[in-house]
Amino acid sequence: MTNPPNPILKKLGFSDHDRLVIIHTDDIGMCQASVAAFADLHEAGLISSGAVMMPCAWALTAANFCRQHPEVDMGVHATLTSEWPLYRWAPVSTRQAASGLLDAEGFFYHSSDEAQQHADPEFARQELHAQIELALRWGMQPTHIDTHMGTVAHPKIMQAYIEVGLQHGIPPMLLRLDEEQWMADGMDRDTAKMAAAMVAQLEEQGIPLIDYLVGMPLDDPTDRLERTKQVLANLPAGVTHFIIHPSKDTPELRAITPDWACRVADYQTFTNQATGDFLKTNGLNVIGYRHLQQILPSHPK
Repeated sequence: MTNPPNPILKKLGFSDHDRLVIIHTDDIGMCQASVAAFADLHEAGLISSGAVMMPCAWALTAANFCRQHPEVDMGVHATLTSEWPLYRWAPVSTRQAASGLLDAEGFFYHSSDEAQQHADPEFARQELHAQIELALRWGMQPTHIDTHMGTVAHPKIMQAYIEVGLQHGIPPMLLRLDEEQWMADGMDRDTAKMAAAMVAQLEEQGIPLIDYLVGMPLDDPTDRLERTKQVLANLPAGVTHFIIHPSKDTPELRAITPDWACRVADYQTFTNQATGDFLKTNGLNVIGYRHLQQILPSHPK
């Protein structure tokens, strides 16, 4: 089934056939290398958005960058998991075992499945709220909320994720999928039915949603520039959230994650003017989440 054209295309002054892309930098604040990379990428001008992992050690530095650069398009990367073996983070809202947010080591669970299985829905809601509130307290002006490892895509959490974002006047990153498309994405039928109904209701209310979620995989750093250009060239009409994970090459990054080379390759690709030249000549319209925030029904014009 093909979805009808995204209504936000015309709201933003584009046609139904235009290709819009949000070039989005994930995991900012996860480590120092991610914050330093974002600063360089922002200056280079080839990215259009990012999101901070508020429970992580370098989130405060990322927030400080946002205070110094209020024009930056930065959201909150809703974080309910802590995936690495020896570099961990925990909730900002609670230390209670009853929350279901903490594993045996006292951190978030490693995987989305574990987090979804154990999380108490009300504590999850409080945690998402607390992460946005912390960003605001540290002087950020979040443009959106999105999800680390897709953990919010669960009946326990999805409604809270959407509501907490809208309560703060920021759009939640959410795909405008129907029931069959949600199932093809791995959901069971009951959850897919709920998600599809929620999406339809939000779109009817004028909440801006995205059509596609595409990203550079973290499995192979070779030929990153050419592979990135190929992925971007094949984007369809509509609005795509395009994910990269840029970081500078540091001992800390190498110690944290085995996919460090891919993250460094993303940084190199989006500080390379060849990427900018490609974007200008291939019919892609780069937007950020600030564009979507400004067309929220309740957002002051």
